[in-house]
Amino acid sequence: MTDPITPGESQRPDLTEAELELLQTMFDAAREGRTDYLAAAMEQGLPVNLTNSKGDTLLNLAAYHEHPQTVAMLLEHGADTERVSDMGFTALICAVFRGNEEITQMLLAAGADQNSGFQPAQAVAEEFGRTGVLALLRAQA
Repeated sequence: MTDPITPGESQRPDLTEAELELLQTMFDAAREGRTDYLAAAMEQGLPVNLTNSKGDTLLNLAAYHEHPQTVAMLLEHGADTERVSDMGFTALICAVFRGNEEITQMLLAAGADQNSGFQPAQAVAEEFGRTGVLALLRAQA
């Protein structure tokens, strides 16, 4: 299992296989847009800014896999838009890369910084020809 939290050996939490599998289902739920499932888990104490071994947050995964309802729910629960994955991606960069105008707008409205991450969101939009989101980003700059 490679996805759940795997910090350095000295920081590794003592989790059972069942607990690791449960954490994996949370990341899968974000990828698959299972909004109600994640919301119920958060009501039971799941941290909204849970991060996997690649530094991806639930918000990053939901944005990248284009699940606007999941993104909205995570933002309502206080997801941090400025978390940067190990690859340098924020949720905004994920949405911009995918060219998803709806999620890009949601993240901008939630205060996402266009300059967080490995490169500015506008540069990502330009590099990948995402003209729709580029116009949104320029309007919000």
